[in-house]
Amino acid sequence: MDPGFTAEQDEIRRTLRALLHERCGPGELRAALDTPTGHDPALWAALAEQLGLPGLALPERHGGVGCPRTDLALAAEETGRVLAPTPLLATSVLAAPLILALGSDAQRARLLPPITDGTLTAALAVPAPALATALALTGPGGGDWAGGGRAGGVQARPADGGRWRLYGEAAQVLDGHSAGLLLVAAHTGGFVRSRTLLFLVAGDAPGVVRTRQTALDATRAQARVQLRHVEAELLGDDSADGGADGGADGGAGGCAVDEGAAVRRALADVGDFAAAFLACEAVGAAGRALERTVEYLGQRVQFGRTIGSFQAVQHRLADVYVRIQAARSAAYYAAWATGRRGSAPDGAMYDAPDGAMYDAPDDAPDGVARDAGGLALAQALEALRLAASEAVQLHGGIGFTWEHEAHLYFKRAAGDELLFGPVHRLRAHAAERAALFTRTEVTV
Repeated sequence: MDPGFTAEQDEIRRTLRALLHERCGPGELRAALDTPTGHDPALWAALAEQLGLPGLALPERHGGVGCPRTDLALAAEETGRVLAPTPLLATSVLAAPLILALGSDAQRARLLPPITDGTLTAALAVPAPALATALALTGPGGGDWAGGGRAGGVQARPADGGRWRLYGEAAQVLDGHSAGLLLVAAHTGGFVRSRTLLFLVAGDAPGVVRTRQTALDATRAQARVQLRHVEAELLGDDSADGGADGGADGGAGGCAVDEGAAVRRALADVGDFAAAFLACEAVGAAGRALERTVEYLGQRVQFGRTIGSFQAVQHRLADVYVRIQAARSAAYYAAWATGRRGSAPDGAMYDAPDGAMYDAPDDAPDGVARDAGGLALAQALEALRLAASEAVQLHGGIGFTWEHEAHLYFKRAAGDELLFGPVHRLRAHAAERAALFTRTEVTV
């Protein structure tokens, strides 16, 4: 692993920081949070037009920039610094890679170009609170998290004309209230052929009811999505007879494969990438929270001295700095590791730079640790929580007010842990996969 950044990565980060500094200050951030969409469409358009950020990690043949996923994860550190409320996580990190990995050629050609140019946003809809489970961050990703054939979640049934009908609801859908495309995880097959598949639904399709939810972290807009017998398209279906026939007899593209297993593998891969992305976001936010705290402590005078000159305060800041630096190293490693296991342009999983393909995370290239993303996310969330807590306390009375930024960083830490954690489950899942605590029988 080369710990240094490439010239392209440095340029992406520098340009992105300058743009966000100009377009996403504290005032602009609060104004964006009060809009119906929860983000500034003009900022999103600028990120797409000037940097190509939505398509940074998508292949050039689909209109993307063609950079490795590492570059997008590293760019997240800059968006995290300012808590930029954009559809980047929902669209480019969660939804687009699934379309790339599982979609048919026609679906990729139709959906990925508008995603890369920023004109189409997408959201991954899974039943709440199963997002971390679906992404295999806190568990193996199997089970009945999508409904299991029972009440709850989203159910799919074949319809006339080779289509599907979905009914049910999903809550805590990131940017689900404003996304033009919904990627819905739905249970199908009943009890005999039970499996979870992914379906494409237009955000404004008849029968779709979307309501923005009040979230702890206002910078991550969430929605409740209700599907009332909505017509849907199976992701990956390019059979001549349509979605229902292709979904019943084969996998993506009509191949006779275990569709449910393919979906689980794709979701696990996206979860590993999302964890690295979120870890970089968290260390960026933690670093900015520490910077703002140091600035304030260098200005506030108490007992005739600046607060930052007191040794006890310096010790607390030093502890935060060490935790952030350790989390940053872990996040950078996770970003590098997920780049080594990216998706190939044709949708094949785990494409290494040497062109080799890997069927599962366990078969990753030598030197690439498993679960690096989840462990880095756990460490980054802890660092952000510590940095934000110290920011609130060391700012004194103003740190507790709604007008101050400190509480936004604290809520980002708490909100991400609720959505993608908790921290102890992220670590426990990594320990389970590594068989650290497997009991061995000893014969005397």
